[in-house]
Amino acid sequence: MVWISILLPVGALAQQASLTGTIRNQQHEPLEMATIAVEGSTIATQTNALGEFSFTLPAQQDVVLIVRYLGYKTQKQSLRFKQNEKRKIGFVLQPDPQQLQTVDVRGKNQDASREQVSVTKLDPRDVRQLPSAFGDFNKMLATLPGVSSNNELSSTYSVRGGNYDENLVYVNNIEIYRPFLISSAQQEGLSFVNPDLVADIQFSSGGWQPKYGDKLSSVLNIQYKQPKTFAASVSGGLTGGNIHVESSSKNKKASYLFGARHKNGQYILNGLQTEGKYNPIFTDAQGYISLDLSKDSLNPGRTRLGVLASYAKNDFQVEPESQVTTFGTRQTPLRLLIGFDGQEQMAYTTYQAGINLTHNFSTSYTSEFILSGVHSREREFRDVEAGYRLCDVDMNGNNFGECQQERGVGSEFNHARNTLLARMLTAELRNDLKLNQRSNLQFGAKVGSENIKDALQEYGFTDSADYVSADYYLNTSLDLNTLRYSGFAQHTYELDSLKTITYGIRATYWDYNQEFNISPRIQYSFITRHNPNLSFKTALGIYYQPPFYRELRDFEGNLNPEIKAQRSVHAIVGSDYLFDAWGRNFKLTAEAYYKWMTNVIPYDLDNIRLRYYAKNNAKAYAAGFDVRVNGEFIPGAESWLSLGVLTIKENVEGDSVSTFNGQGELTGRKEQGYISRPTDQLLNIGVFFQDHLPDNPTVRMYLNLVYGSGLPFGPPKQPQYRNAFSGSSYKRVDIGFSKVIVVESDVVQRKKLGLESLWIGLEVLNLIDANNRVSYNYISDVNGVTYAVPNYLTGRRLNLRFVAKF
Repeated sequence: MVWISILLPVGALAQQASLTGTIRNQQHEPLEMATIAVEGSTIATQTNALGEFSFTLPAQQDVVLIVRYLGYKTQKQSLRFKQNEKRKIGFVLQPDPQQLQTVDVRGKNQDASREQVSVTKLDPRDVRQLPSAFGDFNKMLATLPGVSSNNELSSTYSVRGGNYDENLVYVNNIEIYRPFLISSAQQEGLSFVNPDLVADIQFSSGGWQPKYGDKLSSVLNIQYKQPKTFAASVSGGLTGGNIHVESSSKNKKASYLFGARHKNGQYILNGLQTEGKYNPIFTDAQGYISLDLSKDSLNPGRTRLGVLASYAKNDFQVEPESQVTTFGTRQTPLRLLIGFDGQEQMAYTTYQAGINLTHNFSTSYTSEFILSGVHSREREFRDVEAGYRLCDVDMNGNNFGECQQERGVGSEFNHARNTLLARMLTAELRNDLKLNQRSNLQFGAKVGSENIKDALQEYGFTDSADYVSADYYLNTSLDLNTLRYSGFAQHTYELDSLKTITYGIRATYWDYNQEFNISPRIQYSFITRHNPNLSFKTALGIYYQPPFYRELRDFEGNLNPEIKAQRSVHAIVGSDYLFDAWGRNFKLTAEAYYKWMTNVIPYDLDNIRLRYYAKNNAKAYAAGFDVRVNGEFIPGAESWLSLGVLTIKENVEGDSVSTFNGQGELTGRKEQGYISRPTDQLLNIGVFFQDHLPDNPTVRMYLNLVYGSGLPFGPPKQPQYRNAFSGSSYKRVDIGFSKVIVVESDVVQRKKLGLESLWIGLEVLNLIDANNRVSYNYISDVNGVTYAVPNYLTGRRLNLRFVAKF
């Protein structure tokens, strides 16, 4: 309970009454630090974090209570109390439009992300408008500094040189998992997060606090809505559609969210260079229920239960028919022609569920129990034969543009019968203890059980240059049962109104390799006294990533029980600067970082498939600089520009290569030293820009631009050329135009149709029709020369979308 002052007139001491109650807003949310006073006296107090107040009043007198809170209308109420009377009362304050329009709060609490290193807050409304192939939530992340995504068909992303398995995702504090077997982007479904259900988004690209889990690259923390009123939406387009419904009970003690999505990638995949019969279907449904279990009407929300459930099914079938790829140089163009026979069938079904039980034991102590589980069944069947022909292209003769001379003919065959069953169950307890107004302690513990059954049956061979060679062969059955334990404790202390420090440790133990790790972490931020718009942040910490199933399995399908957790030291320094331009607010964020990694597990990247070496035989480092400026370049529409510069190298033990003298004689072997990692991308640029007509904000334009310099690559099974070559840059511009038809102003029509607004949009995907490369096929001619033949992503596409809100 927070008391400001309680001063009673001497004459009233003999006749007193007690008053308790709550002060809330229209959404029944508690208003902390609201003032309640007796008019014409010095009797006053303020509410606590739960919106509660309590004080003593004179009896047998008429008193007028005055309730005030910044941004809300002042409320008065006349009362009279009997002697020794105890009364409870509740106030619901109404917003004051005049106050809300004129108040401009500047200072430490204007942007909570200023207190945390590498944290970006996003508006869910921007996510829903972003033009992209499938309206995937993760495409918004690719416009942030330090984040790269070089495949519009995939929801995966790389953060500051990390790979896709190094990213943490939480929804309402429940950790989310992604499928295991997916090898190419066209097989993917949508990311777990449904934008229609999102209330708050926080993304950390490094140096995060101990309360977050055990990965090396990033944390995406999502909070779903707790609706107070009914709302619904229906959206659709050429690539699928969504529906969502939200509402609450009359007493506001129960609320629910439901969303379903359907994605059909056939229209987009028909833009690939491989022609065939595509049937890619993805469907998911999610629901979140929030229940207020509090019995005391004066303390609503003291005990709350949240239930999250998700079902996702991904069926991908394709019968490839032909592919024609022209590559090489202008002087020596080459063409690869491929004819296919066979098909691929992929099926992934995932169930995820979790419950949160939160209880406020007091105004300063909150505890949360989380129980979550995952059941995922995946199947990968493939029988595809490809006959290919490599030839020179005639650029001068009568047969211009046609094959002139044959360089090689061959065939490939790939077979797979892979199945995987993953079942995971975790229980976690989180606690939040407010020691005082400036000191906060958080601590918790977690235990998780993992059961993975994996059956691998796959092989491939090549018939080329008059002989047959086996490319790979796997036939194994694996069963992994493990327990993981983790815990954390962290303390946040406000040194004064401008300085904040957060420090703590995280500990993990895995019974599979019997490894115990401790991760100390610290963050410090301060706002300069001479300029409250300028703040600085720094973070230092050790981060461990205990191996998951995929890191354990080597190329031959064997598990390595000796493997240890990868370790990374994060060192980050950054600054935020708030400034005004054109009469509007902007924010400039800049950060420099360095990550030193040991016990590194090397991997190769093929499309989006990560092939781990299952050995801790490397060390690596990543260094870079990120900058972002965001604000309303156009009034009423937030936009931003991001820039990231990165270098990431690794030194793999035992990757020695042969050395030769000038006469071509073998002289020995030497280590390669530091070479590029598969995600070594020097430059990343991301732009999200919104605009609207000056006199009509219902007509808008949305621009999504991503540029990434080339990723390294090299031919397989040739360690001397691993990641030795630089690929082409990734360039992608998506633009959308929309019109909003508002029905809200016409009350009669709205009640008749039940419709609030209708949003209609036209999108041009890959506006510049860039030929972006996703991977390479390696073909040898009759002379034994190997060619890297690029596989291209989708070309320009038009997409129509609509969103109806009810």
